[in-house]
Amino acid sequence: MQTKTFIIESSNTALTVHLATTFWQRFCGLMLRRPLPPATALLIAPCNSIHMCFMRFAIDAVYLDKQGSILKITHHLRPWLGLSACWHAHSVLEMTAGQADALGLQKGQTFIIKELK
Repeated sequence: MQTKTFIIESSNTALTVHLATTFWQRFCGLMLRRPLPPATALLIAPCNSIHMCFMRFAIDAVYLDKQGSILKITHHLRPWLGLSACWHAHSVLEMTAGQADALGLQKGQTFIIKELK
């Protein structure tokens, strides 16, 4: 799985992102995986809705448009119980619950993709 660093434009905060872009990577997502470390997320693209079946931990879901702007943030989706969607989204960042607030993410912020060096 490819990894990149995203920069949140308005706050200069860095976020390590694992990319899920193939059918199988998108299908598996974070199912059956351990919680991600702080400031780490999985970007599922394309994707505008998620479920929490077979998940082991709660997550925050951050929906992005094609330009990387945050359209919606769904906080603390619980394992096995949560569903979430944002019909205009192009992709979704999944991160361990609480990370969206810890990173200061807000609707309207933009991500800039930078390669890891």
